[in-house]
Formats: sequence, structure tokens, C-alpha cells
Amino acid sequence: MSTRTPLAAAHTTSTRERIALASGLLLSPFGLDESHLARALAEIRAHRVDDADLYFQTTRSEGWSLEEGIVKTGSFSIDQGVGVRAVSGEKTAFAYSDDISEASLLDAARTVRSISSARQEGRARVASRKIAKSRALYGSTDPISTLGSADKVALLERAEQRARAKDPRVAQVMAGLASEYDVVLVARADGTLAADVRPLVRLSVTVIAEQNGRREMGSAGGGGRFGLAYFDDAQIAQYVDEAVNAALVNLESRPAPAGEMTVVLGPGWPGILLHEAIGHGLEGDFNRKGSSAFSGRIGQRVAAKGVTVLDDGTIAERRGSLNVDDEGNTSGRNVLIEDGILKGYIQDSLNARLMGVAPTGNGRRESYAHVPMPRMTNTYMLGGDKDPQEIVASIKKGLYATNFGGGQVDITSGKFVFSASEAFWVENGKIQYPVKGATIVGSGPESLKRVTMIGNDMRLDSGVGTCGKEGQSVPVGVGQPTLRIDGLTVGGTA
Repeated sequence: MSTRTPLAAAHTTSTRERIALASGLLLSPFGLDESHLARALAEIRAHRVDDADLYFQTTRSEGWSLEEGIVKTGSFSIDQGVGVRAVSGEKTAFAYSDDISEASLLDAARTVRSISSARQEGRARVASRKIAKSRALYGSTDPISTLGSADKVALLERAEQRARAKDPRVAQVMAGLASEYDVVLVARADGTLAADVRPLVRLSVTVIAEQNGRREMGSAGGGGRFGLAYFDDAQIAQYVDEAVNAALVNLESRPAPAGEMTVVLGPGWPGILLHEAIGHGLEGDFNRKGSSAFSGRIGQRVAAKGVTVLDDGTIAERRGSLNVDDEGNTSGRNVLIEDGILKGYIQDSLNARLMGVAPTGNGRRESYAHVPMPRMTNTYMLGGDKDPQEIVASIKKGLYATNFGGGQVDITSGKFVFSASEAFWVENGKIQYPVKGATIVGSGPESLKRVTMIGNDMRLDSGVGTCGKEGQSVPVGVGQPTLRIDGLTVGGTA
């Protein structure tokens, strides 16, 4: 299912050990302990609120980028702070501060409790401490420290050298290496205490090839929740070769035909279309408000038979995976659509409570300065029983799209527009030539019903996805097998 993860092992850091590590970074240096957290939550609960939490976070980030054979930029940053939230009914009050101290914590607590003017009778009872259930999906090592600065520069230089040696038409190479060490501590009004230590790395390679005055681009990369040793020579070679090949293919591309036609989507990253066109429509907030094309349709057929879609935050070392979500709930493997039938939505605590269901471990936020909301983790479709070559061979006239760029979706209608960054024109089951400028237009719910063949080659993306929602960005994963979808509209330039 997943791409190569040579560092994968049984991660043994316990929940209590993560809490101790997070407390040592986020509480002790500022003269705080768990009693101060309990006091702040009691201040909030002095008023009638349905829920409250404290979210402490410290993040160390490092980035290196190479262009024109030179490592031109290097960056390092540390960001830390605390977010304080109170929830009453559908309303949320939120305050945050980059000053972690008892005074700022209590000040924020008194501010957010004003969401409810009704005071509790008597003193609010302090909830008993309980350790959140958690997973052990990745290690707790700071990835920034897993490779020296000189070695990081050399890694990018090797990528550049290999790309230029691959083909004389390679005119420009850009490469970037990013590492992040994120530690969070969550304390909830019900006494729950949770923590997570989240490493994240990513290597990206972009190549521009030139031939007869024409320039085209290709990109590749990957990463996950592990150390920088993952990017050995074999992994670098894989990304570089993919980027160079994509650029060279695009040099040969012709204008894309337009019209309604059969479209076959390749495995892996093309699952971004599934993420955008389907996944967002299955998030709890849109469905509670009735604004999604999938609202009120649980138990109904929303896709062709054989279509099973999951959101799974429990895959070891994947970019979108979480030991606990940003509300302290255990991440889950959630079946959203099973054999074409809608089974459920992904939920954070607020929307789950209002809809009368359990949270699914999908409460996510970009940082301590943001409120949580239901967000995807790793969203993918399970494989079927068809050989991918058989699926491509079944196309009489149509498009075979193997990679995607940007796109946009209307959640209410489910309509989407996506641009294919690598695609091929197929006639009578044979790939004829690469095409450029193809955009795929359709409706998420309608497209699912038009899936006619599902490949046996389900693959997750290489670890590059970032999802945006209401101004917040979080790392995610996508995946799917090769899919044939009939009757999609393709906008082209031919």
C-alpha cells in the first residue's frame, strides 16, 4: 500500500513518554505544570460551556533550497505558543498567545469563557486526569538533527548533478529539502491529557527541460514522518528520474482535445482529485450545516459498486498520519464509502457532538493560533480486480491522466475543475502521444457513479500533499488505484 519506508519499525514511545517530553518543552521552562492547566480549564468552566481545551505547541522548522547549482537559501525558525478554546452550542471562542505563562493562560481562559454569560452554580468541579489513548505510528526523533548541514547541502547537489547528467535537454534544476519537528500538548475540560511528537520531512525536485526553444517542467518528490536518512541515493535517483522524465514527456506534448470522453486516472497522486472532489464534501462541518452534496445521504448509494473510500490516519510514517489529532482524540481508520454506499463523515469533537456521533480523530489545526476543524488525514480508494493495462486498453478514445496540478471544488454542488500536469491521448487502447493543457471538469458525486473499472494497483502518493481549508494548511496523504471514469468533460486547447 505505502511507498518504501526503510526506517519503518515498531515505534515504542508510549503516550506517557510523549506527555513527559511535551511537558518538558512546553510547561516546565515556563514555570507551569498540570495544576496550572487544571486551573485555567476551571476558569473557563466557571461559565456554562459545552467543551474547552488548551493546545500547547512548539515547532522547529528548517528549509534548504538549491537553484542554478547553488544552495541559495537556508532557513530555520522556532514557533511556540498556546491556543485556548471554549465551545458553547455551535459557537466557539478562541484566544492564543506566543507567550506561554500562567498570566497569559489565565487571561485567555477568562476571555474565551465569555462565550457563555451564564455562570455555573457553585464552583466547577475539576475533572479527573485521564491519559488519552494514542498510537505509535512514527518515532520521536527531531529530523533536523538526523543529518548535518554539509550533508544536507550535498544531498541537494547530488540531486542537481544527477538531473543534469540524465539528459542534455535539462536546462534548470531546483531542489528543496524541508524538515519539521512539531511537539503538541492537549488538555481538555474533561480531564483528558494528550501529546504528540511529529517529525516531518520532504524532498522536492523540479526540472525544466528545453528543446528547440520550447521549455517544459516536471516535478517529483516525497517524504513522511521519519528522519532525513530516508533520502538515500536510491530515493534521490527515483525523484530525479521522475521529474526529468515528466519534463521530457511534456516537451513532446500536443494540445489536448476537448469534449466529453472516457478518462482513466493513474494510481497514487491522482487521488488528489478524490481528496478534493469527494473528501472535502465528507467533512462533518459541511454536512452538519447541510451545505455538502453528500448531506443527509448516509446509507444511500453515492458511487458505483466496488468504490470504497477511506480516510486513514493510522498508516505508519505517512505524511497525513497522526498518533492523536489536535483535540487529543485517537486517529482512526474511517470507512467513508463502502462498495458505493455512504457510511459516514469525518468528524472533530464539535461537529460530532452536534450531530450525535463519535469523533473520528480528524480534528486538525494548522497551529496553536488556529481553531480545530474536521480535516482529512490520508484519503484513498481501495483497489479492485482489473489489470491497469487492461483498463488503458479499454479506451476507444479518451484521456489517460497520470499526474495532476492544481484544481478547485465547489463543496455545495460537488463540481470540480482540475488541470492534468501529465496526460496522454489514447485511441483504440493505444497511447498515441502526451497532451498539454487538459483540464478535467465534473461533479464529485456524479463522477463516483461513473467509475466503470477499478485497478488492482492501489498506491499512496509519495508524501507531498498539503491541504488548505479556511486559510489553514495541514499535511495530508492521498491515493487510489488506476480508475476508468466514463463521461467526464475534458477542456483542452485543441
